[in-house]
Amino acid sequence: MSAHRRTFSRGLSALSAGLPLSRPGIPSPGGSAPFLGAPIAGNPRRIQAKPLRRSLRICLIEGIFAEVVTACAGGAVLTGWALHLGCKALVIGLIASLPQIAQLVQLPAAWTTALLGHRRACLWLVGLSRQALLPMIALPFLPVPDPVKQALLVTVALSSAVLGVLGNNAWVAWMGELVPRRIRGRYFGRRTGLCMLGGAVASAAAGAVLDHAHGRDRVGLTLAGLALVACAAGAVTTWLMRQQHDPAAGAPRAPFDLRQALRPFGDPSAQGLLRYQLVWNFAVGLAGSFFSLHMLKNLGMGFTLVAIYGAATAALRMVTAPLWGRLIDRFGARPVLVFCSFSVSVIPLFWLLPTRSVLWPVALDALFSGPLWGGHGLAVFALPLAIAPRDGRPWYLAAFAAVGGITFSVATVLAGALAQQLPHTFSIAGHTFWNLQVLFVASSIARLGAAGFALRIVEPSARPVTELVRALPAALLPSHAGSGPRRPVPVHPRDVT
Repeated sequence: MSAHRRTFSRGLSALSAGLPLSRPGIPSPGGSAPFLGAPIAGNPRRIQAKPLRRSLRICLIEGIFAEVVTACAGGAVLTGWALHLGCKALVIGLIASLPQIAQLVQLPAAWTTALLGHRRACLWLVGLSRQALLPMIALPFLPVPDPVKQALLVTVALSSAVLGVLGNNAWVAWMGELVPRRIRGRYFGRRTGLCMLGGAVASAAAGAVLDHAHGRDRVGLTLAGLALVACAAGAVTTWLMRQQHDPAAGAPRAPFDLRQALRPFGDPSAQGLLRYQLVWNFAVGLAGSFFSLHMLKNLGMGFTLVAIYGAATAALRMVTAPLWGRLIDRFGARPVLVFCSFSVSVIPLFWLLPTRSVLWPVALDALFSGPLWGGHGLAVFALPLAIAPRDGRPWYLAAFAAVGGITFSVATVLAGALAQQLPHTFSIAGHTFWNLQVLFVASSIARLGAAGFALRIVEPSARPVTELVRALPAALLPSHAGSGPRRPVPVHPRDVT
């Protein structure tokens, strides 16, 4: 396999297992803190081909059902819940940032996986995270005041998010043992593409159903129905995961070592990336949780259009992944991170252009944010792999995720409080603006400042950013665009070690 294909394979595997892909209903890929899961393990083990093939097929199907859970109970649908219950901007921002707040349990997640074993921890924690949504089925019909319903919504969403982080850590470690290294990139690349397709269809269907219910004043009943579908799909995913075998059954459990957990914070080689994650996620958090709210409430786009926007962004992100993989292989992850960080800083300003009658700038945002966030995601995954020592890699990735999640959450709460203090609309030089657009401008300025911290990251053997910029025009030409998606390669006995 050529060098650029190896890079692409690692990138697709990273995007599918360790990074939150831009999903339909999530308006900003950067709205999620990186490294929701532990790194893929690399211990070679001999696995029989027949049970391996069966497990890989089941894992693919499980991923599609997992996207149904997300489509029916996450992203824009969760924002729809908040709007239906009368939540204010601060609470809506808090609910949207719960996946980032949940990153606080990254270090306990790594320990839990090591203590219980990845398969056992995954089955229980992922299963519980998807059944934690059960109270939402009854939520619209409870005879309690709206503030109580809002508190229950936050509690349920937070419980699901925390359990999801704990379980995802175990799932990635499990997949690292299950999927052989030689086919890992190809397999997860295929799985990711099919899951994104299934997620796009499910999100569009959920959006259409909600838009139809809104016209008939049946939003509460429809939201409860979507929660029921999410729980049912979640139960199917748990059953499917139980059908997959554990190639590392009986492996010794690793004891918790506090020194290992704190090691990344004292490592000079990791501190540059930690500082970048700290300031970058704060800057993104100022706006990242409010794009769905802006599209639904201010622009009146409806859930269907929001789902289509998310699907287009995700598709562009995946289409451009081969390009970024080759560039990272040639120039290093640092210059790609620097270029994408400064470029992404401009994107929030696009949201000053759309109005209820002029929505085409939203397509402009998708056109640029999909590719740029794709490059950013690949680079921010590759850098820790180049920096962190292999024996402490789970703790390094957990540290990066925890730092990013904390600052994103703090920024979201502050931004929500600011939005509530501002008038809903105001005029400047005869132009009317919404309060959330103030957050978009603030995020753009903060991102520009945070991007400067990427320049301070040290990556061995990385080439200058200027060389990357000069090479980009040639890399974008069709003749350099790559050979397109690769056909899936069947598992061969020699590949299962």
